[in-house]
Amino acid sequence: MLIYKILRRPEWDAFRAARETLGAPVDLADGYIHFSTAAQVAETAAKWFATESDLVLVAFESDRLGPALRWEPARNGALFPHLYRPLLLSEVVWDKSLPLGASGHIFPEGMW
Repeated sequence: MLIYKILRRPEWDAFRAARETLGAPVDLADGYIHFSTAAQVAETAAKWFATESDLVLVAFESDRLGPALRWEPARNGALFPHLYRPLLLSEVVWDKSLPLGASGHIFPEGMW
């Protein structure tokens, strides 16, 4: 199952340069890296990145992240994937720009 991380372009650039990350400022504050499923990611984008246009959507295979990936209740009691270790660039399945359109973010075709 693919899970998704939304990163601002500078966060993505830093991740690529360092080849690993502890996540965005919210991840560092919470002590884990936040992810969303395909069913959750549009709401995540709208809630936390509503006015941001220079974003990158990064996909990861949940089964490859090992036991440090935990499914925990978050927004509305839904289970969200949280990673309790550094995320490695080698674990990226794909990355795509996530532009902001007139009615919200424009997700890649075929995600759903």
